[in-house]
Amino acid sequence: MFMPNEAGENVWTNLYKKDSFFTPSYLRGSSYIQKLEEAYKAKQAQKETQQQAGSSLPAGITTTGSLANKSPASHLGMTYDLIERAPAVEDDHSVPPLPSRWNKDDKHGALEVLADGQEVKYAASRNSREQDHETCSIRADHPMPWQAGIYYFEVTLLSRRRDETTVCIGFSTKNVPLMRPPGWEPESWGYHGDDGDIYSGQNVGKDYDGRSFGPQDTIGCGINFRTREAFFTKNGQDFKTAFRDIKGDLYPTVGMKKAGEHIRVNFGQTGFIFDIDSMVKREQAKIKAAINRTSIEKLVSPPMGETELIQQLVLQFLQHDGYVETARAFAEEIHAEKQALQIDQRTPVPGISIRDDEDAHHRQRIRRAILEGDVEKAVKYTQAYYPRVLEDNYDVYFKLRCRTFIEMVRKSAELSNPSSKKSNGHLLDDIPSKMDVDENGFADQMEEDGVESQMDQEDLLAKTIQYGQSLQAEFRDDQRREISKTLSEVFSLLAYPNPLQVKEVAPLLDRKGRVAVAEELNSAILSSLGKSSRSALENLYGQTSVLLDYLREDGGPGSLITIQSVIDEIPKSQPF
Repeated sequence: MFMPNEAGENVWTNLYKKDSFFTPSYLRGSSYIQKLEEAYKAKQAQKETQQQAGSSLPAGITTTGSLANKSPASHLGMTYDLIERAPAVEDDHSVPPLPSRWNKDDKHGALEVLADGQEVKYAASRNSREQDHETCSIRADHPMPWQAGIYYFEVTLLSRRRDETTVCIGFSTKNVPLMRPPGWEPESWGYHGDDGDIYSGQNVGKDYDGRSFGPQDTIGCGINFRTREAFFTKNGQDFKTAFRDIKGDLYPTVGMKKAGEHIRVNFGQTGFIFDIDSMVKREQAKIKAAINRTSIEKLVSPPMGETELIQQLVLQFLQHDGYVETARAFAEEIHAEKQALQIDQRTPVPGISIRDDEDAHHRQRIRRAILEGDVEKAVKYTQAYYPRVLEDNYDVYFKLRCRTFIEMVRKSAELSNPSSKKSNGHLLDDIPSKMDVDENGFADQMEEDGVESQMDQEDLLAKTIQYGQSLQAEFRDDQRREISKTLSEVFSLLAYPNPLQVKEVAPLLDRKGRVAVAEELNSAILSSLGKSSRSALENLYGQTSVLLDYLREDGGPGSLITIQSVIDEIPKSQPF
């Protein structure tokens, strides 16, 4: 077994670098860890962009003098003066972080924190009678997140001495004194190695199945926030529930009383000895079983089976979003399937009528233009078919303007870096899938212009800068934070010769951004026509997401399930 050196630094610490992101195995795929990772990536991207672009410069795009008389500052082969500032890094406290190390600022003075916060040692001399009877404790840097549903960590005793250990392992709130072991004070709970008892808010313990523990043992501590129960493990073996009715913001806590005692924690940076993954899966199975037992017959009117409901939701979604031809083909498939399942072939099966919708054709044209990266064409179509939509939807108009700038930068990057394109002349994600658009028998006949015009690189770059200047001038007086933040983000694309290859800004150029803009514009058009801006399926998905978020608060059942995890359980052969 690995033992630390005198300095307490070793190869083990390479796994625990500051600011590194880790995912405990039992939390993989959970909504909590997804949100935590998104917040971490956004924060890291902001930091890196700020460091690379220079945070001391004013925001925006400026040019001085004519383009031909510029001092040699270049971007995509053209000289110009670009001043850009990355948005300031802000802490996002909406997603509570995981405990990652022992807190050197939240400990008893006699304890020494080693190995980048992963180890703790009782280093004080034992010259006084008071120290002989005093327990020293330390808390982790963050409380255990209730949103995780279940939280678990393990502590290994590294001491070699075989005499009675005084290590105590548990959890406590922030205001519990650190000169007492966890479990002896109110709002603290602990499992003590010397007598093997468990303690909860008093110095009188209760017998526990795990019994006493000592050097080289690994003790695990976990909380099921859904049931508000805590449990302990010993060397991979699970024991009965130790505490019930758990509440509060609880920090992993350890205490020790003898000089030389030494522990190492695992907050999930490496694998656990106890099979916590299987335990979490069992809890998730309970939630999924409850979902499967739920009947939808009382939730819809008129009553219908689950398969029929899903078919109707999909069909309505296709019609709502303008996929008329796809909806018609789907309806024919449903009809054929019902006929094949009909016992009495003489009984006719009613068909599903999909009517033509001129607005649907118009909206599909607009959608296709955006998904192909020609936002200016989409704006032209919108102004022709729905002249008031952009006037009445300022935010949608702003996003279309920003997306036009993004597509111009993208085109410049492609011209300057041919290797970024595939052999057929298109980026892989530039090709809309069949589900993205429906031709509906129409061909685009409007005059094409915008970023697809055949212009050389320098002309395109010059137009891009001019467009950026006009974009900045148009929205300069808008003081809303989200507007200035978005402008800073899109202008940051000009700080790189090939933004397609820069991980900090490449997501701005991703095709997913086109889809989001297309959906917002489609919703605005539908609202202008007096129709619902979202389909029933989208409303159902959105309401379910909100409900799950509500059920994740305080470790509720929603913390152990995601919509995707339920979808993944559906057999691929389901007749939907």
